[in-house]
Amino acid sequence: MFKRYRAGSCLLWIMLLFLIGPDIPANASDVHRLSLHPQETSVMSESSQHANQSKNQISDDAPSLSQLLRKYPDTFRSSGPRVKQIALTFDDVPDPRFTGKVLDVLKEYQVKATFFAVGERAKKHPDLAKRIHDEGHAIGNHSYNHAQLNKLSLDKFKGQIERTNTILKSLTGVDPRLIRPPYGDINEEQLQWARKNGYKVVNWNVDSLDWKGLPKEEVKSNILSAVGPGSIVLQHAGGGVGSDLTGTIEALPDIITELRRKGYSFVTLPEMLGVSESR
Repeated sequence: MFKRYRAGSCLLWIMLLFLIGPDIPANASDVHRLSLHPQETSVMSESSQHANQSKNQISDDAPSLSQLLRKYPDTFRSSGPRVKQIALTFDDVPDPRFTGKVLDVLKEYQVKATFFAVGERAKKHPDLAKRIHDEGHAIGNHSYNHAQLNKLSLDKFKGQIERTNTILKSLTGVDPRLIRPPYGDINEEQLQWARKNGYKVVNWNVDSLDWKGLPKEEVKSNILSAVGPGSIVLQHAGGGVGSDLTGTIEALPDIITELRRKGYSFVTLPEMLGVSESR
């Protein structure tokens, strides 16, 4: 951004910086987002949401996600036991553009995964929600309309979870135990409620960044370069208007093949974490 200047110019810059102060954005990537439906909150990468969350924490002194993971290990998880198992997870389902294609690949390669459903979408596309369950995949709760849960009151948070569970139970018979909060965001009061009511909150430790519409090779690289024993991989099988998850669909066969070659097996999150799918 800055060019090299002579000594006099450098002194001028130092004086200007002193007068302006430090309030310069650290990273423009913090504002990268991908919208879902117009009425829904937007989707952004884990790294950018964590950066924004950190800024909020400085002001309100709330525990960070890493602190919450350590404080509530039986309720809040981002990885599994360190054995050669991988849990593939897919958010923002069901979506008639992408979910069926992801299911086709998983069926062909005989892999069971975990899908986190948005209640509003499951209501609109009940056949796809049923198909996820009928083909042996685990299904979890991803809120009713992709809300940023940690910004909601406890009553509104409960409404998001309970409304979605009611829809999913009516469609699949499963009263989901697993919650994945959009953006990975949840606060301590909400975690305490989840623990009291028998839920498990599950984030991830490998982010494909596929929501950006990345091509096949980049999705593969983001996953294969980061996985290890007990990894929980974040991908998407649904997206917003104009989104493109072709890279995820095309990358899946290579990802499955390469990880199997390295000795990994694929499990659902209930299998990995030793919990029931339904409450």
